[in-house]
Amino acid sequence: MSEETRLQEELELGKELEKNFEEDSMQKIADAVDGYEKVVAKATARFPERKEVEGHKRLYTPLDIKDFDYMDKLGFPGEYPFTRGVQPTMYRGRLWTMRAYAGFATAEETNARYKYLLKAGQTGLSVAMDLPTQIGLDSDHELSHGEVGKVGVAIDSLADMEALFEGIPLDKVSTSMTINGPAAVLLAMYVAVAEKQGVKPEQLRGTIQNDILKEYIARGTYIFPPRPSMRLVTDTFEYCSKNIPKWNTISVGAYHIREAGASEVQEIAFAFANAMAYIDAAIKAGQKVDDFAPGISWIFTAGLDFFSEIAKFRAARRLWARIMKERYGATVPKAQMLRVHVHTAGSVLTAQQPLINAIRITWQAMSAILGGIQSMACCAYDEAIAIPTEESATLALRTQQLLAYESQIPNTIDPMAGSYYVESLTDQIEKEAYDYIKKIDEMGGAVAAIEQGYMQQEMARNAFADQRDIETGKQTVIGVNKFVDNNEKAKEQDVLTVDLAVGERQIARLNKMKENRDNAAVKVALEKLRAAAKGTENLMPYLIDAVKTYATLGEICGVLREEFGEFKPSIYY
Repeated sequence: MSEETRLQEELELGKELEKNFEEDSMQKIADAVDGYEKVVAKATARFPERKEVEGHKRLYTPLDIKDFDYMDKLGFPGEYPFTRGVQPTMYRGRLWTMRAYAGFATAEETNARYKYLLKAGQTGLSVAMDLPTQIGLDSDHELSHGEVGKVGVAIDSLADMEALFEGIPLDKVSTSMTINGPAAVLLAMYVAVAEKQGVKPEQLRGTIQNDILKEYIARGTYIFPPRPSMRLVTDTFEYCSKNIPKWNTISVGAYHIREAGASEVQEIAFAFANAMAYIDAAIKAGQKVDDFAPGISWIFTAGLDFFSEIAKFRAARRLWARIMKERYGATVPKAQMLRVHVHTAGSVLTAQQPLINAIRITWQAMSAILGGIQSMACCAYDEAIAIPTEESATLALRTQQLLAYESQIPNTIDPMAGSYYVESLTDQIEKEAYDYIKKIDEMGGAVAAIEQGYMQQEMARNAFADQRDIETGKQTVIGVNKFVDNNEKAKEQDVLTVDLAVGERQIARLNKMKENRDNAAVKVALEKLRAAAKGTENLMPYLIDAVKTYATLGEICGVLREEFGEFKPSIYY
């Protein structure tokens, strides 16, 4: 017998012995579990378990992850499949970017809030646009009346964008803009402001949300039909990959899907299905996945189910890495990574006893950090009532800072790894999300599923079930259906409100800008945009040229409305 053969036989014998040892160990655990269940039966006969725990498995053991393969399921941080995080040292090297979602009234007022937050230690900006801006209307449009500056800042033209970032060097901050239908136009304005500041495009860091498909199923701030909307998305992919390499060209909106009523599993699955539709469209347009996919980022929510949220982020990273590698052949690690911005869940905040929202927000943020996210904005405790005050916005930021600098949580990478419960949940969520994706694939992809109302219906069913559980008391909400303060009276809250005078000021500003601009140049730029929209050229250069003439958002979107049409939703029953 050769030495090589002998060593091979010893290796195989060792593997067999190891297998027998593992099976023997699992059997011992199984026998012990049987004994434990007998003890439990006696205990529950005397002291029944709380009704709230029904539907939750009592105990997790190695039996729940008996086929667990460490290298296949976990690996190491910064390495495929990225379950343990997208950076080798995670928060030991650099903390997550701390943002506050902010925007209200006029650009000048929001600019003051941004400077206040940056001075307080915020490390990135997150821009909230008002409703008219989100749907591509100027402040003087009849449909804008009463909505100007209410749920975000009003941006009518480059003049507003200049005022929004006055005194804020765009090469020093990362900016996230929550905008979808007119995302390409707002990006064009941002590029133009940077140019005026002397900042090169390749220095810009940030994100436009740009996820139009979730608007059709979750939010409703769409403008154009799906096909031209997808063209705008893929045009930004191509333009940014060549000109703004550090910019995230889309932030796929899992958050909004969840806030509209989806479960954790649906949050992953429906967002992934939408993202794959964008990828398919970009590939069809001739783009290479390794070129544009590194610019895909994500916004997820962090809900109240602490361990499920942690498992959700871990499962999502692993599933996305496998989809990108196996389905799309992505070879660049950044093209395989799921880089996540988190906004704590606003839908779970209560107007009743609003101060306790601060506690809810804290453990939501904690679950996101333990789940390994890259950027976060925390709700303010008073958001169920009004626009956050400076005090509540500061507390939201301080919540992140306390977790970053005092909790010691960021010091160890993925400390939940190896938990029988968390690993089992991670596997379960990944499987259930992939099952949804396979079903959507069978329907023809995300666009077809949206057209058939599938995702909308699934979200509606889950939302109804959740609300029913609250109404019946099956799900406890402190201050709402349990520990209600019956003596609580409507107290005067120190809240920030926006009145109609804001709209009047914004319209006056808009009219003055129009009087002083070169209207002939505006007309030429808009006609060039129209001609490009009729063809197949990338629209981003034409949008940048148009905003530089101070053509308004409404004028630009008006041209595109005329060429692309407007989306009219179907009603699903």
